[in-house]
Amino acid sequence: LIQLFIILNTMDIEQDSHELTANNGHYVGDDVSTLPIDSENHSNKIKYPKSVFFIISNEFCERFSYYGMRTILAIYLQQVLNYSEDNATIIYHTFVSFCYFFPLFGAIIADCFLGKFKTIFILSIFYALGNITLSLASDIDLPINNVLFTIIGLFLIALGTGGIKPCVSSFGGEQFILPEQEKQLVQFFSVFYFSINAGSLISTYLTPVLRTRPCLGQITCYPLAFGIPALLMIVSLIIFLCGKKMYKIREPEGNIVIDVTQCISQAIWRKITSKEKKNHWLDYADDKHSSKLISETKVLMEIVYLLSPTILFWSLYEQQGSRWTFQATHMNGKIWQFTIMPDQMQVINPILILVFIPLFEGIVYPILFKLNLIKTSLQKMSAGGIIAALAFIISAFLEFQLQSSYAVLPSAGEGQLRIYNSFNCSATIQVPTHNLQNILDATSLLEIKSISVVGEKELNISISFPNNCSVVSGSFNSTVKVYEQQAISYILVSNSNNEVDCTSLMQFDDLSKAEDANPTVRFVYNIWNNKKLNITSKEGSTAIQMSLSSDTHAKDAIEITSGSYYFNLEGSSSSFLYHLDVGGVYSILISENRNDGDVESSLFVLTPPNSIHILWLLPQIVTITVAEIMFSITGLEFCFTQAPVTMKSVVSSLWLLTDALGNLIVVVISEATADIEQAYVLLLFAVLMLIIMGIFIVLAIKFKYPPENVLLDQDLASNIGTKFEQEK
Repeated sequence: LIQLFIILNTMDIEQDSHELTANNGHYVGDDVSTLPIDSENHSNKIKYPKSVFFIISNEFCERFSYYGMRTILAIYLQQVLNYSEDNATIIYHTFVSFCYFFPLFGAIIADCFLGKFKTIFILSIFYALGNITLSLASDIDLPINNVLFTIIGLFLIALGTGGIKPCVSSFGGEQFILPEQEKQLVQFFSVFYFSINAGSLISTYLTPVLRTRPCLGQITCYPLAFGIPALLMIVSLIIFLCGKKMYKIREPEGNIVIDVTQCISQAIWRKITSKEKKNHWLDYADDKHSSKLISETKVLMEIVYLLSPTILFWSLYEQQGSRWTFQATHMNGKIWQFTIMPDQMQVINPILILVFIPLFEGIVYPILFKLNLIKTSLQKMSAGGIIAALAFIISAFLEFQLQSSYAVLPSAGEGQLRIYNSFNCSATIQVPTHNLQNILDATSLLEIKSISVVGEKELNISISFPNNCSVVSGSFNSTVKVYEQQAISYILVSNSNNEVDCTSLMQFDDLSKAEDANPTVRFVYNIWNNKKLNITSKEGSTAIQMSLSSDTHAKDAIEITSGSYYFNLEGSSSSFLYHLDVGGVYSILISENRNDGDVESSLFVLTPPNSIHILWLLPQIVTITVAEIMFSITGLEFCFTQAPVTMKSVVSSLWLLTDALGNLIVVVISEATADIEQAYVLLLFAVLMLIIMGIFIVLAIKFKYPPENVLLDQDLASNIGTKFEQEK
């Protein structure tokens, strides 16, 4: 904030935008590029373009919209649209891939056809429509195809955010006069970068909070969580339009990406069809393209060849928003009275980036250089890639620890059976056809988590009670049904003839954890009259009353805030204190004795609570952030400095394209490993990254740096804008 204050106070924005003083004379007009410059301090007299503040405000709103939506996207796909974690990961990374593919499309449209202003304006309309569509799609009560509308919304958002990505910062840079306003241009990019981080940090924290608020009759509020980013995108578009009269708008001048593509295509075609021998395959394009373009394209292809293995880095990095977020949903986010939402953990990475950049530049890199360990950009990238693999090894280790708290769900060819004993004496349960015999203690639960079944199967069971049981005694026969890929529960109760019935609880058991990680509890009971169940928190702050009908023996599961609660059945002097922890799935058995009216109760854990704290994600987040500093930022700098001057925009487009391809790799691997445990998938990514970095190191050793005359810079504004677009 102090830096932003200093930057804003150094901007000369008090002078009239149409008055410039030079050579002791006054010049009036908008086109100052042709004015004579005789004074050393003339750059201070040029009016700071007010139009850039509209661009900065526009960028803040757009980044708020994008990161706010993206932060909760993976959890929305899983918890609202009911996709599996693997399928949600596939959709998430396909979307991100499109977001980084469309910048190539947007740059060509802006440079060759519409210009930057029209491109930003038109694609922002698609962007806003996509956000609105996604917000409507998240309301499951609307009579629409929620999945189809979600996909349409995501496509429009990808088209919008990707299309304007290469245009906004460079459009802002075009508002300055160079070289006179070089200092102001750097200040503009500093404030521009600040607006990006401010928008993303605020939305990354805020939207997970909004999604957990109940609204529209639902326990979550995704329409609001997606609606706020939609509103900000509309505001972004309005702000951008408000500055139109102040903008310097240039006509399209062509795009070097098209020239390079044509040069490569021509070279390939002539190499295939021509019998002429050339020293280099790109030399075959000399019939239609200049030697300068061909030589610079050669340098470009060398860079592409070197960096092509590094695509996998983005496969690892981008999974912070998918697999790592899903990891967080299985962890305990409670810190005193505050709860960290799983998707809020994504806010840590950009914060660490801002902290680590000066730390590495000022301390870490100088120390490594003095120790002769890491000196060049390619060495930094190699180390960064290896560290990224380490982050996924840490993540895999954490996943192995988390598996003990995952719900055990019946797979294909299997079913689960649970039998509650509501009596105050033990019972012996036998299933002759399966050679099963279990002693079921008083008010306890028998769980058989794997029974072979195809479709459904009926089992004959034998139930016997000891002779000293005061309520019931003797042996009884009954039947139960088991269903494939389902869990079903029964309760032992006595009928009017004092015989034991094994009664179905009708609904299948839901063993899955709640969306917001609150504990879930189901009440199973055996009472003789309709009664109320009073639930009071230990602190006395929460009071719930439920009606229990003697005709049924179970209530639907409810979500409740984690904590300790007293459970008291109406008319009973006994209260039972149970602690319900984050992410746990519980059942509570309440049994009323028919003879004396005494009430007994037991708590059962169906799915273990989230026992590992969410802050254990910090080691892998810190590690991947270090990898990002050393790999991503250094890689960007290497590409920019080694690319020929006319190819820097091409390198920018290709750098974004590597992110798109990296996300596609996640999609492919997720499809291929759908039936493999997540921990092993994480290890697979780590091993692949280590192999790829070995290949990269070999290529880096053989890399030949291009001659300096090819790298001379000629367009400061374009270079700064292009480089900044990638750094952000």
